Amino acid sequence: MSAQAEIFWQHEMAETLYQILGRHRAEPLPERKPSWLKVKAPGGPNYARLRHLMRELDLHTVCEEAHCPNVGECWEHGTATFMILGDVCTRNCGYCAVAHGRPPKYDLSEPGRVAAAIAEMRLQHAVITSVDRDDLPDFGAYIFADTIRQIHDQVPGCSVEVLVPDFQGNVDSIRTVLDARPEIYNHNTETVPRLYKRARPGGRYERVMKIFRDAKTIAPDIPTKTGIILGLGETVEEVVAVMRDLRSVDVDILTLGQYLRPSEDHLPLDRYYTPDEFRELARTGRGMGFRHVEAGPLVRSSYHAWEQVSAAGLAGTGNRETEAA
Repeated sequence: MSAQAEIFWQHEMAETLYQILGRHRAEPLPERKPSWLKVKAPGGPNYARLRHLMRELDLHTVCEEAHCPNVGECWEHGTATFMILGDVCTRNCGYCAVAHGRPPKYDLSEPGRVAAAIAEMRLQHAVITSVDRDDLPDFGAYIFADTIRQIHDQVPGCSVEVLVPDFQGNVDSIRTVLDARPEIYNHNTETVPRLYKRARPGGRYERVMKIFRDAKTIAPDIPTKTGIILGLGETVEEVVAVMRDLRSVDVDILTLGQYLRPSEDHLPLDRYYTPDEFRELARTGRGMGFRHVEAGPLVRSSYHAWEQVSAAGLAGTGNRETEAA
């Protein structure tokens, strides 16, 4: 496709999306969540086993801390996203359920415990994330790097995806993590520029784009990934513009999911997107050149992570029986 044809195609796609999604809110929010957001309550033998394992090894998961709606599905399939560097964040983002305040001193033995849990779970693809640690000189980058190395050493064949904080844009911290050679470098964009001050006061939209430019400069062969949550008051024009910005810095994988208000103390929900609307956005993203777009009401950054890697043609050589999501 020529550059001119591609621009025309993207314009046509955008016009279709504007017709479908271009309203600020289609109608007043329903009193109850739509049917497509209903999930089973967590339970089952695997769920109980993983919960016991996390407590036994004194580990945290973002599945629990962020009140993820998919915790029952993922844990019953023997999968989890590990949250390192404690469970208290130095920032207070308006959409996030993770506790904020002064974090405890970090534990140098934590990477080994995470690797041990992954070995016991026989994971093929592990996802590691963390709270923001603005209190640390390197913002937590060393612990990320050590965790990656410990997993590679203890669980040969297991690929590692890191969902990192912004490290305040510090290039040395980004390099520290990338030098440990994760298979995926993920940092969430979260929302559109207009809403950053309200939703993500400690972050900067321009910083996010620079993070991806720096990551590709440091390790151009390591795929990058990001996620956006919808329903905070953004317009479709703004979402499409962010998607274009992300492609301009060579982001490979994109996730799009519905914002669900954790409590009355968090930012209000503006609207629910329908499954059809998510499918349209995914189609637009694929047309822009993302290697994979995972979009849906219940999609979170690490939901079905191994399937995302496989679909994008980025799968490693692991041959274990289960996967992390």
